[in-house]
Amino acid sequence: MSRTDVCPRVLIVGAGLAGTATAIRLLRFARRPLEIVLLERRADYRSAGIAYHRDGNPWDHVFNIQAGRMSVFREDVLDFIRWANLEADRSGWPAFWVDFEFVEQGPAPRRIFQDYLNDRLAEARREACPGVVLVEADGEAVDLEVLPSGIEVTVRQPGPGGAPDGRDPEPAVFPADHVVLATGLELKELPFAAEVLDHESFVRDPYSAAAIRKLEGLPAEADVAIVGSVLSAYDSAGLLLRQGHSGRIHLISKTGTMFRTYPGGHEHEVLQLPCPRALLEPYRNREEFLARVRAEWESACSAVVRDHPGIDRTVVAERVAKAWEPHLPEAIERIPSEELRCLLDEFGTAIAALRVGAVEYTMAVIERAVHPVDGPVRLVVGKVEGIAPTESGRLRVSIGSPGEKCAVEADLVVSNVGRESDYSRVGGPLWRNLLRRGTAVPHERTGRGLEVDGQGVLLRADGEPVGPVFTVGVLREGDEIVRNGRTGAFTFNLAAIKNQSIAVAARVIEQLELPDEGLDRDIAEFHGHVSNMEEAALVEFEEAVVLEVWRLAARARSEREVLDSRLEARIRSLGGISVPPADASRRDRLMRAVVGRAAVERLTDVSVTPRQLRRQLGLENADALED
Repeated sequence: MSRTDVCPRVLIVGAGLAGTATAIRLLRFARRPLEIVLLERRADYRSAGIAYHRDGNPWDHVFNIQAGRMSVFREDVLDFIRWANLEADRSGWPAFWVDFEFVEQGPAPRRIFQDYLNDRLAEARREACPGVVLVEADGEAVDLEVLPSGIEVTVRQPGPGGAPDGRDPEPAVFPADHVVLATGLELKELPFAAEVLDHESFVRDPYSAAAIRKLEGLPAEADVAIVGSVLSAYDSAGLLLRQGHSGRIHLISKTGTMFRTYPGGHEHEVLQLPCPRALLEPYRNREEFLARVRAEWESACSAVVRDHPGIDRTVVAERVAKAWEPHLPEAIERIPSEELRCLLDEFGTAIAALRVGAVEYTMAVIERAVHPVDGPVRLVVGKVEGIAPTESGRLRVSIGSPGEKCAVEADLVVSNVGRESDYSRVGGPLWRNLLRRGTAVPHERTGRGLEVDGQGVLLRADGEPVGPVFTVGVLREGDEIVRNGRTGAFTFNLAAIKNQSIAVAARVIEQLELPDEGLDRDIAEFHGHVSNMEEAALVEFEEAVVLEVWRLAARARSEREVLDSRLEARIRSLGGISVPPADASRRDRLMRAVVGRAAVERLTDVSVTPRQLRRQLGLENADALED
């Protein structure tokens, strides 16, 4: 791939959910020629990543949340459902799913999400403006350097045998104007399993094709130990149970947390609850702080039960956790960093269980198996201290429980303790190089993800932006916690990625299409004059923002072109507004940027549900484009 002066390049590192979602938005948003390179080191992870790739997701693995919340477009909540019912190629689907009618509150197999994202990426590619192209490249990014002339990304290309002598080819350097890092989940080192990592009875990655083969080929009477009781553990247990497994399944959990089942007909809702004032008091110590949290939590849950009798009791915790998010950054500010890290480590699973549940399809089989006295699933509470082989060939799991130590012997041990959130411990070459050079810095307050600014731009150790290097997804976990009050998996799941992909793609396009070193200063001055704008100008500005919202949400190029033409006319009519700068062309660029940023804010508004958002933005009738 050669760099050209006439066509800027955006290189996206990682083609899983986060990278693909961002590529789709870039293809939609760009008006001028642009090369979008979507780089992926594993072909089977394209448009999928570890969570959705087909080889690691048999048909019994379904989404944790309802199918109606799986659209990759927040402004089009039913897109995935429509695709699954009307567009998906069902040839090769098993009997249970081949005639299945998908509904908002129901289940859907996780493996079809890869086809959905592939189709939506292909559509965005077809409907892109002339000169906007997508290149899907294979390889692993192992280093990145920001230079005055642009960014150089070192890529290790696929091997072996790529070079004439049969060895792996030398890494290549890919120049780019902007880079988006969407590298997904990183595997965690498992000290307790060091002795058995290569043992045939130990599963390190439950979402690998090899792991699925082991689970599906396991004798029905075999004993299984699953380390972890989070939702990924339920996938492994559910797969075994649905194929008639009768042997003992031990779910080993440090906290004993079990997730809840979403009620039938459950819909997402955002409640407006009072600010938990007690959480904003000075932090004294852990015991005192936790007492305040419990008191506020119990009061808030009681208020929801009392004031909202139509809300099912099983989702009251979810409603409260969501309503508290806007207030949590101020509360978190008061907690010392070391204490914050300890609290997140200790209560991370419990927080996740409060914030999210699982669909009945998954939970029903688990609950039936775990509750009866003679059921095959047994919850073991305690921390795994070590796993060692026995003379019989089985594995012995040593557990430090709250009462006394115990041990479990199993024919197969599956580890669901797999995600490394502390990037100082990540072993991949890209992160080793970036951290060594100071190009990337682990998130100081939480120890989760990397230091980024409010737009997801990577920050150096001195707090300054590295350059046009953006992040999407799990890399922003710590920042989402302290900046936005996100909790549990909502720091990096599909809901977060939807908004991040919009904001990152829009900012990249703004920087490419409206290059102006003083733009941010001009925008700040503009907002200082907004209150002095005439009422007629405010109405015109509002109309421009609505048009830009519709343009950003439009799928068809013809629709975007009509909206863009109307938007340009509206921007020119705003040129008479008495605000700086005086230069007309620069003011047009300013107004385009101000309107664009306002539109992005509205598209990413989490204070309302996606369905409410669509109505609020006028997208129900956005295809009526006449004046």
